[in-house]
Amino acid sequence: MKIMIVGAGPAGLTFAALMKSADPSHQITVLERNRLDDTFGFGVVLSDATQYGIADAAPGIHQDILERSVHWDDIDIHYRGERLRSTGHGFSGLARATLLEILTEHCQALGVEVRFQQEVDDPAKLATACDLLVGADGLTSVVRERWKDAFAPTIDLRPNRFVWLGTTRPFEAFTFDFRRDAHGGLWRLHAYQYAPGHSTFILEATEATWQAAGLAIDDEDATIAFAEGLFADLLGGHRLLKNRSLWRQFPTVRCARWHHENVVLMGDAVHTAHFSVGSGTKLAMEDAIALAAVLGRGGSLAEYEAERRPTVESLQRAAQASLEWFEGVERYYDRLDPIQFAFTLLTRSLRISHENLRVRDPEFVDRVNAFIASARPRTNASTSVPPPMFTPFRLRDLELPNRVVVSAMCQYSATDGLINDWHLVHLGSRAMGGAGLVMTEMTDVSADGRISTGCAGIYTRGHVDAWTRVAHFVHQYSDAKIGMQLGHAGRKGATEVLWEGGERAPIPDPWPLVAPSPVPYTPRNPEPREMTRADMDQVRDDFVQATRWADEAGFDLIEIHFAHGYLLGTFISPLTNRRTDAYGGDLAGRMRYPLEVFDACRAVWPAGKPMTVRISAEDWYPGGTTPDDAVAIAALLKAHGCDAVDVSSGQTVADQRPRYGRQYQTPFADRIRHEVGIPTMAVGAISSWEDVNTIIAAGRADLCLLARAHLWDPYWTRHAAQAQGWPMAWPPQYESLKGFTPR
Repeated sequence: MKIMIVGAGPAGLTFAALMKSADPSHQITVLERNRLDDTFGFGVVLSDATQYGIADAAPGIHQDILERSVHWDDIDIHYRGERLRSTGHGFSGLARATLLEILTEHCQALGVEVRFQQEVDDPAKLATACDLLVGADGLTSVVRERWKDAFAPTIDLRPNRFVWLGTTRPFEAFTFDFRRDAHGGLWRLHAYQYAPGHSTFILEATEATWQAAGLAIDDEDATIAFAEGLFADLLGGHRLLKNRSLWRQFPTVRCARWHHENVVLMGDAVHTAHFSVGSGTKLAMEDAIALAAVLGRGGSLAEYEAERRPTVESLQRAAQASLEWFEGVERYYDRLDPIQFAFTLLTRSLRISHENLRVRDPEFVDRVNAFIASARPRTNASTSVPPPMFTPFRLRDLELPNRVVVSAMCQYSATDGLINDWHLVHLGSRAMGGAGLVMTEMTDVSADGRISTGCAGIYTRGHVDAWTRVAHFVHQYSDAKIGMQLGHAGRKGATEVLWEGGERAPIPDPWPLVAPSPVPYTPRNPEPREMTRADMDQVRDDFVQATRWADEAGFDLIEIHFAHGYLLGTFISPLTNRRTDAYGGDLAGRMRYPLEVFDACRAVWPAGKPMTVRISAEDWYPGGTTPDDAVAIAALLKAHGCDAVDVSSGQTVADQRPRYGRQYQTPFADRIRHEVGIPTMAVGAISSWEDVNTIIAAGRADLCLLARAHLWDPYWTRHAAQAQGWPMAWPPQYESLKGFTPR
């Protein structure tokens, strides 16, 4: 095979060496526009796990890297004058120039032709002259740009500024340092050793902080003078070093396709990951290993992309979470205790969880647990420190025994709004299962407010009696509290039950629908009537009556549904509210009616009982509600006496474009909690007790809502307690479980 590789970086050189080693008959040429010794940056970071992968694929290269790198296990976090250290992480630092020398030497020894100072003006000519053209030519890839329409790249230029410096200070641990300058601006330092007596020194700040410091993009002397002054104590007399140290904004690169005909992209040409997770070199070398493995077994470029893309996108999601944490670190600084700040930083990317960190550094996690437990009174008889998820939480006069909530889940099993034995068993079993709070499904305040004919309601006396039975069971047979979620479907009403098509399938004879504007959910759904003031009065009064009845039925908490494209949520979103009166327009206008409903319900709900609101923090569609709006919405709710915000997202419009992933909605709850100062409830792709412990310990939310996990296992919370060795009493009817060990 004749292979042409554009770019002599870690991706291109690793791939060349692996392919030539596997089959010496391959004709492989690497073209690089720069000199071998002309490379940007000082050092690269490789985790132990990455090193193991290199060792398996290329033991000779790995051995050379190992001999010329420095290794450390510790991470130091400098915060508000205190240094916190966590151990057990396992990283190696290596000079980027040294890595390229190693890879080049291996390529040349194997017979790969490596041409430096070789410009590539027309990649198409190369593609026609070889069997495979590899674009490994970095961020400004000429190969990617030549077939831009095919690869369909997007480049997200992030707002923070950063500069890449070096220093003679040999940091003994991966070091993060956060400190304010004379103007009050907050600076972030990322530093690590890459060779004896040499370290990388990356300085990062918001655009506003950078501008206030008066630093020019390309004035290295001024940048170094400023940084040496700000971090004088940390540098301890050591100097900072230049290396084309320009102030940049990080570009996150993603491509819709990675290959086209006989052309494939690797490394930064096709994807980037923020330097805060140290993954650029890792991704590049692992791309090369994966592509060589697929081609070595006779596979195609399509197979390579299909196999490799999920891993890369997972790491990019982690890098996105990490960079967003650093972009928003002002919201944590001065608000979090040092130990919780350090834990939040260590778990920011979601790649490290509470339990994973315990394996690495149990003493550090014990300190975190003790801090979380100290903030809340213990109701458990044990004198030991509980895992974070088993600390109690108070809202007004209501104390929840733990932080686990059974999320509201529609069952579509009621008749004319009347619930039955299914609901009693469904909710009762999950209360017995140990959750601190059990939420009903969205319970509609009127017959015309239902999503489907199977939806639950609380708009007749018979409904109240049925719900009283459920609330009584929960209180009599468990320690759980029970909350009712009140809602009105609006334009998403009069549809089939979930298993018959759901919200996109209207029933043959729909009831009249109302909404802020006459915009149907989909072309198949009925067009709603634009609400008049009389309609708004009626719906408000329906919510008030439902609130009174929820109290009478014995519920501990109510939640008003402002999300998911239901009636009150459609007032809030600019995608669905097109009114020109006082209830439309800007956010204040769009929030006017939902807040009117909230205030009316709060006025009749007992003062000691909490009220929460579920919101959609992001509509996942251009022109819709954004996370910035969500902060403003939460601030308005707080001002009106809301006790906690249940932070969900999406489902406002049928053609939404969500970015799913593990805990993908938790960052919204995190931001609202810290910027607004209101308790939050996180929901969405939270599935393990490790997730819950991590979210609570990091202060990203106060409560965690789980839906599918509780459908799968009604006793999820009890099983989580058992797995962690935390004592949780079973009902006396299950006394025989004492001494039982599941196998």
